[in-house]
Amino acid sequence: MAGHITYADAGVDVDEGARAVDAIKEAVKATNRPEVIGGLGGFGSCFSMRGFKDMEDPVLVSGTDGVGTKLAIAQLLDRHETVGQDLVAMCVDDVVPIGAEPLFFLDYIAIGKLRAEHVAKIVSGIAEGCRLSGCALVGGEMAEHPGVMRPDDYDLAGFVVGVVDRPKMIGPDKVKAGDVILGLPSSGIHSNGYSLVRKVAIEGRSVEELERPLPELGESVADAVMRPTTIYAGKLMSALRAGAPIEAMAHITGGGITENLNRALPANVDALVDRGGAGGPAWDVPPIITYCAKAAELTPDEAYKTFNMGVGMSVICDAADVAEVTEKLEAQGLAPFVMGRCVEGEGKVVYR
Repeated sequence: MAGHITYADAGVDVDEGARAVDAIKEAVKATNRPEVIGGLGGFGSCFSMRGFKDMEDPVLVSGTDGVGTKLAIAQLLDRHETVGQDLVAMCVDDVVPIGAEPLFFLDYIAIGKLRAEHVAKIVSGIAEGCRLSGCALVGGEMAEHPGVMRPDDYDLAGFVVGVVDRPKMIGPDKVKAGDVILGLPSSGIHSNGYSLVRKVAIEGRSVEELERPLPELGESVADAVMRPTTIYAGKLMSALRAGAPIEAMAHITGGGITENLNRALPANVDALVDRGGAGGPAWDVPPIITYCAKAAELTPDEAYKTFNMGVGMSVICDAADVAEVTEKLEAQGLAPFVMGRCVEGEGKVVYR
């Protein structure tokens, strides 16, 4: 017989879990929307749909994602304050291309050893992401996994629900040859391609070396790779409410421009993207992306299929509406640029 063994003896500290919940309550409360019913502590999270009763045909839109290998780098560098924003961004910016407003968000944190202060740093980033996107953080789960994960290891998953009135949905069915493709700048690598980033820019280097500024980056590798993912959803929803005649959008995530922009195209239209040949594209590519692509000796085709190449979101509109869409995006603090146009084709991304 093993004798008396508590849950804490087995590696799960429920008291520390309670302290973690207390530590995040204020951050979660700050994201509340009027539709949120109750607070943390219930078995389920409640959100009133009363405010959307005037919609002709309200459609709920859901999305889920994680942060991936970027978390391994965060753990190496002991930087945990912004990965929560990455988590929210990957979810909310996946639902806004339909024209859906993110309503509420839930997170799942799996961790080897739960420490309240550590979890509070992660959740503060999640709350900031929710604030930036306009959605409420209504709940989540912190699961301690001794024996399954090492004490300092953790993983994140996020879940978002949004809503759009069916007559106002946007997407590939509205896109046609002759339309213009606008790009919105990324802040850096965002949250994709990090398995390659770790291989070429992180492995074999000490934390001290990673924290040292490099002339070609204008900052350290650590600062560049941990810069949080830009959240576009809140600003794009404001532009749509202001009447911006946007036909479709594409969130540029894993697979880069090549495997995401095509998701905004009908079967008979190609996206002709001007990447500028040897001189590079007409927009700015973050130095950290150029640095990693060069270190990996990627061809242009490989780079555009791996990284966002400086484009975090693409917006498609009629050629006659470019000025109006640009004006309404700029009014929200965004900086759109022309990255290509739509031509007759087969639903693919092609480059010139």
